[in-house]
Amino acid sequence: MKTYTFHVSGTHCASCKIFIEDALNEQVGIERASVDLKRETVSFDTTLEESPHTLAELLTEKIKSSGYALSVEKKAREKKDSVIWQALPIGLAFLALFIIVQKSGIVNFGLGGTVTPITGFIIGLVASISSCLAVVGGLVLSLSASVSQDNTSDVKPMMLFHAGRLLGFAVLGGILGAIGSAIGISFTATAILGIIASIVMILLGLNLVGVFEKNMIALPSGVFDFFRSVEHTSMAPFLLGVGTFFLPCGFTQTMQIAALSSGSFLSGLLIMTAFALGTLPVLALLSFGSASLAHSRHAPLFFASAGVVVIGLGAFALLAGLAGLGVIDPLFNI
Repeated sequence: MKTYTFHVSGTHCASCKIFIEDALNEQVGIERASVDLKRETVSFDTTLEESPHTLAELLTEKIKSSGYALSVEKKAREKKDSVIWQALPIGLAFLALFIIVQKSGIVNFGLGGTVTPITGFIIGLVASISSCLAVVGGLVLSLSASVSQDNTSDVKPMMLFHAGRLLGFAVLGGILGAIGSAIGISFTATAILGIIASIVMILLGLNLVGVFEKNMIALPSGVFDFFRSVEHTSMAPFLLGVGTFFLPCGFTQTMQIAALSSGSFLSGLLIMTAFALGTLPVLALLSFGSASLAHSRHAPLFFASAGVVVIGLGAFALLAGLAGLGVIDPLFNI
């Protein structure tokens, strides 16, 4: 038995870790595959006698359709300039659509200050392919992989997980709103909280676009091992779904600030429920279907486009917060 460590390219988040580990462990002669997202390496034990270069080529064939590749030597990081320039018009087009709809008065996206459930839903959609996917997506794949090893259907535990997530976000979001009401958050404090949330959004957007060095959000491997050990016959998936409210996701924390500053149980409930609903489509795909969205070779363009949208929404919120404090004139007057 030999131990090899290869460089792996194409990873985006913790769900990539789960996907690659499961794919390699399924191969005959491969055991204990483990991906290190920060170092972008994968290690495993093998009884195969092929040379490292041949082994890297053989295993790459098993995962390259999802955009991953193994190599003996670390490959130079590809320039993202072309991706950014492609993503910029896509993101700006979506932002322009938001502004047009907002100005028309048909739907209030909350670009003028107060975060609305519609804003929360949109941010949830973006979060589900970025930091939320990085944290919750990996756990969903762990849970799904665990229950799929049984002969019975994995629909029930995954339904319990998502039901727990939606209910947990709704109730806990309402509690945050009630706390905000109880402590009597002033208008000034609300505006300041909004500014803090908007700055966090802008930073998250810049990270998605690739301005910052890749920052993998990864939970300890033991957490994923725990999810893999969860039995499908218990209520554990429901409780785990509720528990995702407390996982370290920047977008979730931004919406939690919005729920707190909303100042009422109902408003906090609606904001966090809408956010959870926004994350549901992609997480459901990870649960019941393939993870092709996260593993697509076009994922960098998709992430960068989402980053442009997040930066724009964060900028709108920042300007609205500054206008609320009287620093600048309001951007939207509807």
